[in-house]
Amino acid sequence: MYIILPVLGFLVGGIVISLGGGGAAFFLSILTGVGHLSASSAAATSLFVGLPALMVGSYSHWRTGNMCFHEGNQMLIAALPSTIIGSLVAKYIPETIYSWIIFIIFILLGVQMLLQSFHRNTPVKNKTHRSGMTYVFGILSGLMVGIAGLSGGGPLVAGLLLIGLTMQQAAATSSYVLVITSIVGLFLHATQGHTAWGMGAVLMIGALLGSAIAPRFLSRLNPQKVTLVLRPIMSLFLILMGLKLVIHL
Repeated sequence: MYIILPVLGFLVGGIVISLGGGGAAFFLSILTGVGHLSASSAAATSLFVGLPALMVGSYSHWRTGNMCFHEGNQMLIAALPSTIIGSLVAKYIPETIYSWIIFIIFILLGVQMLLQSFHRNTPVKNKTHRSGMTYVFGILSGLMVGIAGLSGGGPLVAGLLLIGLTMQQAAATSSYVLVITSIVGLFLHATQGHTAWGMGAVLMIGALLGSAIAPRFLSRLNPQKVTLVLRPIMSLFLILMGLKLVIHL
């Protein structure tokens, strides 16, 4: 197991950082499916695993000049309180319910990614609706980080695309928000003693290597074609791991 974990971390870290996400959903599925951790322990560990690679990716995005701090700060205003609330109530959720919550999120994220592969969003132009949407998607992202230990990048990127940002801007802005909410979520989960530090460190080493190497390699390829191929594969992976999580309950 400890041999395959860094390999999986390398693959996920490289692929996800190239698409602008945090990857916690994939790390969570690896920790539950391969590492056989409980859903609550995997939730905390996934934040620990994904944070360093996310910080590396966020710095790279910042250097491109694509970060939209106004929209990002609006999402942070909503995401931070919901992250704190979600982290505090997570320990009171029974393990079976916890597993079903993560299963539902996996399925929703997987379906969302599949739809994004074949559907082009129409930007929202009304300023009031734009602001409202940033707050709503920020709350959803924060709850995902706090309760499920996911990075929450799915709702952020989806919301930013809907209000008219480009994919590059949405990925960069999302990474900025995710670094802050992941730090808060990791601290709150770690204080509850749920984190599997050893297994997480092994997986994190692979993720760091992948996040450092993959962008250089993928920069030589057509980004639209890479996204077109990888997004449906990753969505199916999420759906399958979600099914694996609840099939034995």
